[in-house]
Amino acid sequence: MNTFLDYLLVLAVAALLAGPALHGALREHRTDRQIRAAQRQPGTPRTRTRTRPERTRSRAPRVAVRHAPGR
Repeated sequence: MNTFLDYLLVLAVAALLAGPALHGALREHRTDRQIRAAQRQPGTPRTRTRTRPERTRSRAPRVAVRHAPGR
């Protein structure tokens, strides 16, 4: 009976260690499938990279103001 409990304990510890890793791998696989399915659908808008407009120097330069402690 002790041998059976030892094997059961080892199996429980292994499940506790491997369980979260397996859960994460399955979740990642599901996410990958959803991304591939979304990319295959026709008519979905493609994402474009936005370009930022160039800033002009019309603004006054910013100055950091430090106040003396206690004022």
